[in-house]
Amino acid sequence: MHTAQPPVTLPASVRVFERGWLSSNNILLHDANHAALIDSGYCTHSAQTVALVHNALGGQALDLLLNTHLHSDHCGGNAALQAAYPAMLTRIPPGLAHAVKPWTPSQLSFDATGQSCPPFHIDATLQPGSTLTLGGLEWEVHAAPGHDPHSVVLFAPGPRLLISADALWENGFGVVFPELEGEDAFDEVGATLDLIEGLKALTVIPGHGAPFATVSQALQTARKRLDYFQRQPDRHRNYAAKVLLKFKLLEQQSMSVDSLVEWAVSTSYMKQMTELGDDAGSARTLVLDWLTQLVQSGAAELNGDRVSNCD
Repeated sequence: MHTAQPPVTLPASVRVFERGWLSSNNILLHDANHAALIDSGYCTHSAQTVALVHNALGGQALDLLLNTHLHSDHCGGNAALQAAYPAMLTRIPPGLAHAVKPWTPSQLSFDATGQSCPPFHIDATLQPGSTLTLGGLEWEVHAAPGHDPHSVVLFAPGPRLLISADALWENGFGVVFPELEGEDAFDEVGATLDLIEGLKALTVIPGHGAPFATVSQALQTARKRLDYFQRQPDRHRNYAAKVLLKFKLLEQQSMSVDSLVEWAVSTSYMKQMTELGDDAGSARTLVLDWLTQLVQSGAAELNGDRVSNCD
């Protein structure tokens, strides 16, 4: 028997553009005088992002762009939106502001993940502990490290609405990227889940997937997943590797197996996860094993020497 899920009702000033996994969700917060967008998706979807915002605003200007964190699927559309709305202000969490202004790719995640993000500028930071008014609602900015050490979440106490980015999904949370660099970050994931529980949100808008009201259930699922990864960190690395491979397939749709393996063994995070440095032969074996797992799960399809994305 399936338990009926609570209905999800968002304030009239909040609109969610639910995107595929290549792009994060975009959240439009607007009233008669101002409009703000939270997160801008991946760069290959930037024209669609601009069109979605333009059509929703019906000629109204976009005043403000906020990023919850600087992963490519959350900020890849920044440059296109800045070109479309030259007067728009852009704010990001403070942790990587020094790497954006001036633009310093080596200090951002895009090279390490083998992903792309056109350079963009920032006007100010989005400071944890601050509040701001968006769409006629007061929002609190909270630090939410774990998935990304500099990530933030936004909470509106009035409607008890949380914009959780990748700190909490309905069925888990995002890859804990600092763990791939040898840093201990699982405890930070747990602390962020505790923070979210303490906010007592009624509704969550995640970075990926539909908004949901089953917050307690989602937290329980996330904690079980966290415990699983803490007890078996190799399973987290395996999961992370398949996420990065799947992302590349979502971006390219179809590649030769050799091209995908070459991309993987030259990408920093993937190389680190093989734990074999520049031993390309052994790394190739591991990458092919992860690819086989994707095919077996139905996330990819292998035809001869080509591998294709499966939605």
